[in-house]
Amino acid sequence: MHDHTTTPWWRTKVGVAVIGFCLVAAFYVLREHYAHAFGALPYLLLLACPLMHLFMHHGHDGHEGHSARGWQAEPRMGHDKPQKNV
Repeated sequence: MHDHTTTPWWRTKVGVAVIGFCLVAAFYVLREHYAHAFGALPYLLLLACPLMHLFMHHGHDGHEGHSARGWQAEPRMGHDKPQKNV
């Protein structure tokens, strides 16, 4: 039996050509419109904060997802003991 792995598109001749074209186009667009592009950088930085928080925490699952991979789940604060009603 033959094990043929598929090559990612960006490693093919067409993919390298498309990436090269996009890099050249991005260079000329940024060169002509640098004032607009660099003026948006502070807003992009502010937008990156909630996006990184959303994608890097994986939706606030906590440590519950680790137990499926064989890791010990750490108890979350307030969830290890029943709370008393005062």
